Amino acid sequence: MQSTVIAPSILSANFAKLGEEVDNVLRAGADWVHFDVMDNHYVPNLTIGPLVCEALRKHGVTAPIDVHLMVEPVDRIIPDFAKAGASMITFHPEASRHVHRTIQLIKSLGCQAGVVLNPATPVEVLDYVLEDLDMVLLMSVNPGFGGQGFIPSALQKLRAVRERIDASGKAIRLEIDGGVKPENIAEIAAAGADTFVAGSAIFGQADYADVVKRMKDAVAATRR
Repeated sequence: MQSTVIAPSILSANFAKLGEEVDNVLRAGADWVHFDVMDNHYVPNLTIGPLVCEALRKHGVTAPIDVHLMVEPVDRIIPDFAKAGASMITFHPEASRHVHRTIQLIKSLGCQAGVVLNPATPVEVLDYVLEDLDMVLLMSVNPGFGGQGFIPSALQKLRAVRERIDASGKAIRLEIDGGVKPENIAEIAAAGADTFVAGSAIFGQADYADVVKRMKDAVAATRR
């Protein structure tokens, strides 16, 4: 199992002072910055693009930026995010005509690559690409909006993907996104996740450091 990563989703941050929000959450102990990129086409919402990623880099953010592309078609926008400073880029197989080619594109631009599985996307999608991936992201809500509740069947799916990753022998991260909070993160970690996206559970609270600490402590307790 890899080290624990907490990746706050800036979708829930105060966009009027985004640079300050990101600085504060990283100072509070968060590890990555998570971007939820929505296009009002693949998902019914419209959020942020590469300019926001570039702006945060220029602001001085050096932490890994984890870009989750909920856009279709996906290949056109990947180079823009790579140029803007993305560290890892994940995409939905349903949004790509050629999943393996999209993975190769991401890696050719110097970023880590991941595939995202929606709640109803079968894990068999990973059969022929897992060894080329740096990360698998499981959605524990339907993509499109922040603040949704965790879908319990995601736990079974986490266990299935964890088995596949362990069998591969490769250092592939297993990320979970949707409804993650201090109260359920231990159960999610026990099912196999090592990387946790949280939006309103962190940015909606008064004390970011307290929430991040409670999350990391809960995960650590499952690994003793």
